[in-house]
Amino acid sequence: MSDVNRAGVHSLRADLHSHSIYSDGTMQPGDVARRAAEHGVQLYALTDHDEVSGLAEAKAAAAESSLPFVPGVEVSVTWGATTIHVIGLGVDGEDHTLRDRLAHVRSGRTRRAQDIDASLAAAGISGALEGALRHAENPRMIGRTHFARFLVEQGVCRDVREVFKRYLVEGKPGYVPHRWATLAEAVEMIDNAGGVAVIAHPARYRIDELALHALLEEFRDAGGTALEVITSNHTPEDVRRFTKLALELGFEASSGSDFHGPGESPNVELGRVPTLAPELTPVWHRFV
Repeated sequence: MSDVNRAGVHSLRADLHSHSIYSDGTMQPGDVARRAAEHGVQLYALTDHDEVSGLAEAKAAAAESSLPFVPGVEVSVTWGATTIHVIGLGVDGEDHTLRDRLAHVRSGRTRRAQDIDASLAAAGISGALEGALRHAENPRMIGRTHFARFLVEQGVCRDVREVFKRYLVEGKPGYVPHRWATLAEAVEMIDNAGGVAVIAHPARYRIDELALHALLEEFRDAGGTALEVITSNHTPEDVRRFTKLALELGFEASSGSDFHGPGESPNVELGRVPTLAPELTPVWHRFV
């Protein structure tokens, strides 16, 4: 990119990480797209977990709002004992192979949900599966966030953020490990569907610095393209840290709110993301 083009791309308010009811969001895909436009987003992506069924609706609503749209997905990955999320941007949501492989990734969610229910029951919280299903518009996509909403609804925790400190994470009630796609499989399915692979919210993973470097190097060697430097749970210190890592390891940079719905988490809103450091190459230069 020329310096002029680089400046223009950097100033673009891109939000390339959000969810609808097709995974664990609370809004219809079209409503999320319209909300993005209302909040000043200039390039928008819907990235539901292991699901692309909402992309057509989101694309149509974005077009009605003259909002440039990037079709996406967030693939669940098992890396060692850790669940990692890899975003695919620019994927073909109608690609049959991608849809089939995502269906395979999703297939273990029901059994996992039953095991989470049993774990919470053992901790004295009954009816969790039934309660979580009330929050899951798509029962096939039931996940931890739906259980978290149930726990908030029951007054067990104040908000979803507190849930993920006290429950549903390793060493706490309700934690159930699951085998998702491998890192290489996720990158391959995204690449084969015409997309680019991005490691989502890297500060969220409970791994040490050595393991983080190993993860990012394996991701790069598998063909991964970018690192989500800016997202809602990243502190300014995290942003500086991942800016440095992106530059060191040769990654492009992405940015996204990880929006799930209004009021879902404090300070999480579409378009509410700071600007990337000027020395980074925004991954969205590929889509504008």
